[in-house]
Amino acid sequence: MPRKIRDQVVVVTGASSGVGRAIARAFGQQRAKVGLVARGEEGLRNAAREIERAGGEALVLPLDVADAVAVEAAADRVVERWGRIDTWVNDAMVSVFSPVREMKAGEYRRVTEVNYLGFVHGTLAALKHMLPRDEGHVIQIGSALVYRSIPLQSAYCASKAAIRGFTDSLRCELDHDHSRVKVSMVQLPAVNTPQFDVVRSRLPNHPQPVPPIFQPEVIARAVLHVAEHPTRELWVGWSAVKAILGQRVFPGLLDRYLGHMGYEAQQTDEPVPPDRPDNVDHPLPGDRGAHGDFDGRARGRSLELMLRRRRGWVAAGLAATLAVVGWRGLRA
Repeated sequence: MPRKIRDQVVVVTGASSGVGRAIARAFGQQRAKVGLVARGEEGLRNAAREIERAGGEALVLPLDVADAVAVEAAADRVVERWGRIDTWVNDAMVSVFSPVREMKAGEYRRVTEVNYLGFVHGTLAALKHMLPRDEGHVIQIGSALVYRSIPLQSAYCASKAAIRGFTDSLRCELDHDHSRVKVSMVQLPAVNTPQFDVVRSRLPNHPQPVPPIFQPEVIARAVLHVAEHPTRELWVGWSAVKAILGQRVFPGLLDRYLGHMGYEAQQTDEPVPPDRPDNVDHPLPGDRGAHGDFDGRARGRSLELMLRRRRGWVAAGLAATLAVVGWRGLRA
């Protein structure tokens, strides 16, 4: 059984902002020991302060997850300091919003190096320490776009799909070896993060997540749940569930639907300069925190996730209700 969160040693990549920042903060609030991996040092140091104020411990590890040697060295540092790694959360990402015809080969390469190979590097670094102990848990932060690609994000969608292929192969091998190391994947809906301010974009207007939009803390709660209750895959939010199931039932219809509405749904009405800075190749200065520009539209809860997390209580309530209804029926 996994340790309680407060007793875990955790590594989170992409921990300086967005979903990764919210996940790292949530582990810290439960007083875990957290290794913080990202390129942006200011965001990492502020994340470390948040964790330490909450009673956890933090280790700042500034690096680019595309560098396999640096990722492995970071894992070694965590083990040197705290003795082990219980949970490794892969989350780091970059993205380019652009039609395929305007993409550059180097952009596909860079997104793949961070989003896909970064997850591979993190997983290999974690397994180096987990397999000899025959315990540990790797959590891959995915997306509904793992299953259902959308227009204007071909590089991101392809890299996320590759993560799923890699993860499925790894699961098979761990099962073959009778390993107790666990691998989970959490598939996300649209989330209100700062990525839409820093992605490379060739869109005329400001990029946005496709509604409905959820706050990053919703994802953080899901990850903490999975960290204590390993599951093969968790879909967060009805929008993610519908996209994944819809792809299985009528993919051609979704092609046409997304081709019709997918351009407008990924942009606000606010124009942006075509030369705005982005973080694809290099981190931008400053600390952007966990939230993006869409607080007024983002949901702080997911009913679907709440039911999953409390399915024991829900089942008990349904059973009690049925019992009462049945007893009344007998008395009638």
